[in-house]
Amino acid sequence: MKIGVNLPQTTNYDLANDVTTFAREAERLGYDSLWAYDRLLMPEDQSGAHGLYGMPGVPWPVRYGETTDPLVTLTLAAAVTERAELGTGVLVPPLYTPVRLAKSLAALDTASGGRLIAGLGAGWSSDEFEAAAPRPIAERGAALDEFLDVAAAVWGPDPVTYGNGRYRIAPARINPKPARRIPVVLGGASEAALRRIARRADGWLPTGMPAARVGETLARLREMAAGHGRDPYGIGVIFQVGVRDLTQLERAVDDIAALAEAGVEHVYVTLPSAANHLDELLEAAARLREALPAIRQDH
Repeated sequence: MKIGVNLPQTTNYDLANDVTTFAREAERLGYDSLWAYDRLLMPEDQSGAHGLYGMPGVPWPVRYGETTDPLVTLTLAAAVTERAELGTGVLVPPLYTPVRLAKSLAALDTASGGRLIAGLGAGWSSDEFEAAAPRPIAERGAALDEFLDVAAAVWGPDPVTYGNGRYRIAPARINPKPARRIPVVLGGASEAALRRIARRADGWLPTGMPAARVGETLARLREMAAGHGRDPYGIGVIFQVGVRDLTQLERAVDDIAALAEAGVEHVYVTLPSAANHLDELLEAAARLREALPAIRQDH
C-alpha cells in the first residue's frame, strides 16, 4: 500500500519555508505521495445554500479561508523532492479555463519528472463558481467532462486540435507534454460521478466512508468499467484519510489497515489540518510513518 500525506498550505504555516521543509522530510520518512487541495475562497455568508458542501447553514472549516494555491504548493514540493508522487486532492477544473489548466498540469508533470496524479472533482461551492467559473454551477458535471476532453487533446501529440462550440483549438503546438500519461482519479460518490469514473478515469478518490462501503463501491466500479469494455482492474482507489486532531493518529492507522483489507492500494492523510505549526506536523508525520510499516508489508 502506498502512503501519502497532505502538504502544509494554509496561512498558519510559514509558506515561504514550511512547504519545502516538510516535503523533503516526508520523502525522507518514506511517504510515497504529497498532496494539495483546491479552495478558492470562504464566504462570509454561510447561510442557506452557502453552507459547507452546499448544506444549508453548515459552517466551513476556518482553514478554507486560509488556503494557498494547490499547483503553487505542489511546484514547491516538486523542486525539493525526487521520488514522491504529487497529487491534487482535489482540484476543481470547472473553476478554470480548460486549456490553461491542462497546460499547467502538463508542465508540473514534466517538471517533476512524471510524478503528477490529477485528482479532480466537479466542485460544490456556489460562491466559488460565481467568483471564477466559466460555466454556472448547474453545469459543473459537463464542465468536468469538457476539461477531460480538452486535457486529452492538449496532453496528446501535436498538432493539437479541439472544438466543441465553446472552445476551439485550431491545429497548434501546445507544450510541454506530460512526462508520462497523467493518472486521473475523480472524486464523488453520486451515480453520475461513478458513471464518469467507470467510463474514463484511472481511479476513484473518496473520503469519509467506511472501508466496507469503499470495497463494495470499488467492486461495482470495476463491473461498470468492464461494461464499457475497459480493464476493470485499471480502476484503483486513492482514499483521503481525514485527521482533524493529532490524538486520532491511532484511529487513522486502524482505518488504513481496514482500507487495505478492502482492496485500497493508496491512501493519503490530512495531517496539516490537525497540526498548528511545522514542528508539530513533522513530529506527527514521523509517528504515523513509524506506525505503518506493518501495513505496508502485510497488504
